[in-house]
Amino acid sequence: MSQQRRGLGKGLGALIPQAPETASLDAPTEFGLEQRAPEAVGGAYLEEIEVGAVTPNPRQPRQHFDEEALEELRASIAEVGLLQPIVVRTLGSGRYELIMGERRWRASKEVGLETIPAIVRDTTDDELLRDALLENLHRQQLNPLEEAAAYQQLLDDFGATHDELAKRIGRSRPHITNTLRLLNLSPSVQRRVAAGVLSAGHARALLSVEDSDTQDRLARRIVEEGLSVRALEEIITLGETDEKRSASRRAPASSAPSPEMEELSRRLSDTFDTRVKINQGRNKGKIVVEFATKEDLERIIAAMAPGAAEEE
Repeated sequence: MSQQRRGLGKGLGALIPQAPETASLDAPTEFGLEQRAPEAVGGAYLEEIEVGAVTPNPRQPRQHFDEEALEELRASIAEVGLLQPIVVRTLGSGRYELIMGERRWRASKEVGLETIPAIVRDTTDDELLRDALLENLHRQQLNPLEEAAAYQQLLDDFGATHDELAKRIGRSRPHITNTLRLLNLSPSVQRRVAAGVLSAGHARALLSVEDSDTQDRLARRIVEEGLSVRALEEIITLGETDEKRSASRRAPASSAPSPEMEELSRRLSDTFDTRVKINQGRNKGKIVVEFATKEDLERIIAAMAPGAAEEE
């Protein structure tokens, strides 16, 4: 598959029908039956369109785009492909007007992509399309990265919330949060997850490693040595990454958490609906509470200190 096509079908693109290929007039239909286009979802369908055929939305309120963020997006698209389709409406004569995803469109154009996956929207109702995509999400067999991209696009472009996603697709909030965190992995690791080389369990374990180069080295070890998720977690816990091996031999590894601490971690995780880790040292300890977005952080703070929000 070419660089231009490999992003097609990712994220929300995996949830809606693709526009049918134009059939040759000389090619008979099977059994003499007329070929029918797939039914659109929420008045929309997925199509690969030319980047140059897209016109920016003149009503776009954002005029300034952070260059550093654009550079990160360009690097990701060059490495992995475009995970989240843009959303456009038809203008006729093969032209389209951008509705959502100007950063993705700009980055794709600057990377040099000739075509881009797009949700071509016939309806003017954003909520109708969002609801249709939500309904379709739990019926599709997506790989973990496609699932994460779909969640993120629903949050960003269609104003969905973590609670809404969890209720509509029958998943827990921690599942939504942990799946979204997969988008924080390095592009190289994301590519392996999308290809099915790494499992979602491997990917979640790698999230505890902040350095992208270390993530990549560990990902290569998983493939080369056939490491299980448990073995990977032990390597990370013991600090046995490539750059830390010599130091770990000199210093004793931290002891595994006691059953009491593990039980407390589990109870706190259930209480705050997110992953909570308790690290107990010789003289002091710390509690690490994970969150995915600013909205998620505000929810956790409200649960920890209900009076804090009222005081503000």
